[in-house]
Amino acid sequence: MAKLIEGKLVAKKILDNLSDEILFLEKKPCLAVIIAGNDPASKIYVNSKKKKAEELGIKSIVIELPENCTQQEILEKIYTLNNDDSVNAILVQLPLPAHIDTKEVLEKINPIKDVDGLHSYNLGRIASGNKPYSYPCTPMGIIRLLEYYDIAVDGQNAVVIGRSNLVGRPLSYMLLNANATVTTCHSKTKNLAKITGQADILISAAGQKGLVKAGMVKKGAVVIDVGINRQQDGKLCGDVDFWEVEPDVSYITPVPGGVGPMTICSLMQNTFDLYKIQNRI
Repeated sequence: MAKLIEGKLVAKKILDNLSDEILFLEKKPCLAVIIAGNDPASKIYVNSKKKKAEELGIKSIVIELPENCTQQEILEKIYTLNNDDSVNAILVQLPLPAHIDTKEVLEKINPIKDVDGLHSYNLGRIASGNKPYSYPCTPMGIIRLLEYYDIAVDGQNAVVIGRSNLVGRPLSYMLLNANATVTTCHSKTKNLAKITGQADILISAAGQKGLVKAGMVKKGAVVIDVGINRQQDGKLCGDVDFWEVEPDVSYITPVPGGVGPMTICSLMQNTFDLYKIQNRI
């Protein structure tokens, strides 16, 4: 039987320590979030981030813009936040409305305030083996889970399904920087099952329900499921067919309660880390 990788438990421990550190600060860290449009899921995510920040003693600012806002309006908000010394971290909630150029928006955030780690400066630092101001939140959460459970990365075969800038691409580089041998798979990959079957560490971030099944996983592998999908009954599930795969692997993340809590945990840690960099602590 596989050991469960409990992201909820790990996140609580990290955030409890973070709360203790913030408690004694005279000036508190500040996270600013820009949300444009009426996407229900985005609103839920933003509210949960605001609530968690306030629980930890982090000041939270939410700037709401309408669905029909212009590119210039968003860029002006970012410009203001970039130049506000009281704001340490800036997050633009994705996805943005279809008419907005997301890449340009993310590039206008000052890299030293880029809490999501999505500016090309920070992504480029990761790709070149250097430390960025911030690592993208979900990949950083996954690395912390591996560290917490003392799962070796050095010398292991790691397969990442997904190549987005949010997860797959930066995570592949982060694993490579940790001396794993990394294969990145995506929608055009041929013989996916053959490749995943060789992985010591398999991470799926494809957003495709039931993509990874028992015959695709090496016996004793570590399986990290980043996918968030809905079943017909409305319950959440991942990319991995949990009950098929679980008997054959050594470690596995549940959905929910695995990677998800670590993403918001990393966001809070990144906010604090950017605060320390800016205040030279």
